[in-house]
Amino acid sequence: MRDTVEHLATPHRTSGVDLVVRQAVESDIPELVRLRALLFEDLGGEYFNPASGGDDWRHRLALVLKERLAEDRPAGASARIFVVDGDDGLAACGIGTVDQWFPGPHNPSGRVGHVIGVVTDPAYRRRGHSRAIMRALLGWFREREASRVDLYASPEGEPLYRALGFVDHPDPALYWRP
Repeated sequence: MRDTVEHLATPHRTSGVDLVVRQAVESDIPELVRLRALLFEDLGGEYFNPASGGDDWRHRLALVLKERLAEDRPAGASARIFVVDGDDGLAACGIGTVDQWFPGPHNPSGRVGHVIGVVTDPAYRRRGHSRAIMRALLGWFREREASRVDLYASPEGEPLYRALGFVDHPDPALYWRP
């Protein structure tokens, strides 16, 4: 059996189970917020779950998701959210964005893709959901002519990303918080 990837011509076989990867819609927002919260719980630590964080971020996330889903025109979208449905809600989701940077010899289009959190509900893990979502995202990045795609991998996700062709980035990853 084949996975069906809506809006993408790259079907993928996963243990004989039909997975349908589709673009998220506005009615998915509560589930997208739930899955993002699971991701941050899994990552843990003061950075991802600061004691002062509260729950206001969930409301803000829902607003941003609603804006991004509304702008999701096929030709000009700067973000794409793919999901796989579960029995009662979403089984998995993944968010990709494309930023227009300045072109250079190492980045002819100037477009850089970012994978922003692929997460699978614990009840659906180890069944190919994240792989199917990543293949959908990689197809979308190709369509958007991204010269490279960046992501930060959890220890659990790193083997999947390496199997899909991700390698160590040549630049050191640093961050600054005002």
